[in-house]
Amino acid sequence: MNGEKNLKVALLLDFYSPMLTEKQRDVIDLYYNEDLSLAEIAEEVSITRQGVRDCIKRGEQTLFELENALGLAERSAVLQRIADSLDEAVSGKEADRAAIVKAAEDIRRLLDV
Repeated sequence: MNGEKNLKVALLLDFYSPMLTEKQRDVIDLYYNEDLSLAEIAEEVSITRQGVRDCIKRGEQTLFELENALGLAERSAVLQRIADSLDEAVSGKEADRAAIVKAAEDIRRLLDV
């Protein structure tokens, strides 16, 4: 679960980093992408270890709230799955019409939201 959360936060940071404060963005990047400890980050950005922890928690909360409200990461994942299924459907000698039609419906559903 922890590894799954780490990947989710790193992904959300890619989508929503401009919505965080500069300090939150830097601290979360160092923690999740550079794999630095709280103590190492505290030394790097000249704040306490507790300050680093608080900054990470507030930043994570913001990232998850943004994803809940906007759903950009989830939509991107759905679009990637659709693109993959289209690639699969048209890669054979004869295109799988049903798979292509379903992919088109999935895209339309995403656009309606």
